[in-house]
Amino acid sequence: MISRRKFLSHGCSLGLATATLSTSLLNLGLARRAAAQGAGDYRALVCILLAGGNDSWNMVVPTDTDQYGQYQAIRSDLALARSQLLPLAGTTATGRHYGLHPGMPGLQALFASGDAALLCNVGTLLEPVNATMLASGSALVPLGLFSHSDQIQQWQTGVSDQRTTTGWGGRVADLLQDVNAANGISMNISLSGNNVFQSGASVTEYSIKAEGDGAAGLNAYDDGTEFGAYRKQMIDDLLAVPQQQILRREYRQRLVDAIDSQKLFSAALRQAPVLGTVFGDNPFSQSLRQIARVIAVRDQLGARRQTFFITVGGWDHHDDVLPNQAAMLPVISAGLLEFRDALQELSVLDAVTTFTTSDFGRTLTSNGKGSDHGWGGHHIIMGGAVNGGSFYGDYPEIHPDSPLDVGRGIYAPTTSVDEYFAELARWFGVPASELTDVLPNLGRFYSPQSSDLPLGFLRL
Repeated sequence: MISRRKFLSHGCSLGLATATLSTSLLNLGLARRAAAQGAGDYRALVCILLAGGNDSWNMVVPTDTDQYGQYQAIRSDLALARSQLLPLAGTTATGRHYGLHPGMPGLQALFASGDAALLCNVGTLLEPVNATMLASGSALVPLGLFSHSDQIQQWQTGVSDQRTTTGWGGRVADLLQDVNAANGISMNISLSGNNVFQSGASVTEYSIKAEGDGAAGLNAYDDGTEFGAYRKQMIDDLLAVPQQQILRREYRQRLVDAIDSQKLFSAALRQAPVLGTVFGDNPFSQSLRQIARVIAVRDQLGARRQTFFITVGGWDHHDDVLPNQAAMLPVISAGLLEFRDALQELSVLDAVTTFTTSDFGRTLTSNGKGSDHGWGGHHIIMGGAVNGGSFYGDYPEIHPDSPLDVGRGIYAPTTSVDEYFAELARWFGVPASELTDVLPNLGRFYSPQSSDLPLGFLRL
C-alpha cells in the first residue's frame, strides 16, 4: 500500500491543463447521416447523478464468507450485517456472490428480472493501471483526483486530463441533433437545471420542472385571468417592436424563442396519458414520472433522440453513512422500479437506458464517523436493452494488501468512465467513427472500431 501523498504527487506533476477541449465537432456530416439512417426509432438516455460521492461499497457487498469477512474487517463500524443483505442471483466473472443494501429491494427485483445490471469499480482514469504502476507511483492519475469539483466535472465531461466546458452528453447531441425536429426543444432535457453533462458546443439543456406542464414560462404570462391576458398583450406588443441595436435584437429573439418553446412543450405535455404507475411523492420519483410523461409525447415534440438529467444530492457522507444511506438508497431503488414499470406501461422500456454516475467512490476504511473521498465505485444500469441480471467490470478482491489499494481502502478503478460512456453512446446512435469526438481519450482503453462493445452490458 502506498501513501496518498506519494500517489497524488505524480498526478500533481501533470500541471494545469487547458480550459477547453478541441474536437472535430465542426465536421458533423458523417455522424448526422449515419444517425438519420436509423431515425425511425426512438432512444433515450437518463443520467442520474448521485452528487457528493456515493459509498457504493455498502450498496453492493460481497457475501462469500472470506470476502465478507475482509469487508467487515476493513469497514469496521460501517459494515452492514451479512444477514441483512439482499442476495443477488448469479456471480461475477470470478465466481463471487454479492448482495445489495437492505434498503434496495426494488433494485434486487430489477436485477432478478433482467432489467438492471451492475458495473463494478468504474472511475476516472488516464490510462489502464496495474499493481506495479500504482506501487511505483508511475501511473498517470486524473486531474484533481479526490476533488469534488474536478471529479464531478470529469464524470460529466468524460475527459480526465483537462478542464472543459462541454459534457459528453452535449457532444453527443451536437453530433445527432438533426434527427430531431428543429422546434426549439433541445435533445437534452434537464430536471436539475444547468449542468455540464448536457452542454455542447451548439446544444444546451432545456430545463423543466417535475411539476405540472414542465416548462417554466414568464411569471404570470397568459395565466388565464383577465389581467393576465392584458399583461400578455403588453409583453407581445413590446416584443413586436423592431430593434436596431444588435444586443437588444438578440435578446428579443431569444425571449421570443423561449416563449414559443415553452408554449410548444407545455401543449405537448398536456397530451401525455395518465399513467397507471404510481410514483412516490419524493422529488426523485416525481422527476422520473415527469421524464416518463415527456417520453410519452416524443412524437408531439418531434424527438427521436433525447437525454435526461437528474441530480440527487447529499451523498458526501463523511459521517452518519449508515443512517443516511438507510434513508436515501431506498428512494433510488423504489424510483427506478417505478420508472421501469412506467416505461413498460408506455411500451418503451427497450428504448430507454438509465444509468447512475457520482463524483467518485469512497474509502473502505472508516474515519470514525463515515467514509471519505475515494476513487473507484459501483453503478447501476437499467433498461430493456440492458443485458441485465449480471455484473460487469471487476469487483476487486478486498484484503489489506490489495494491489489496487492506494491508501485507506481507496481502490483504483479497473474500468474507465470512457468505456462506460462509450457503450452508452454507441447504443444511443453515435457511429464508431465518431466516438473519439465524444470521448477523446477512449482509444487509451478501447478500440473505437472494434466490432464488440467495450463492456457488453447493452444490446445494440
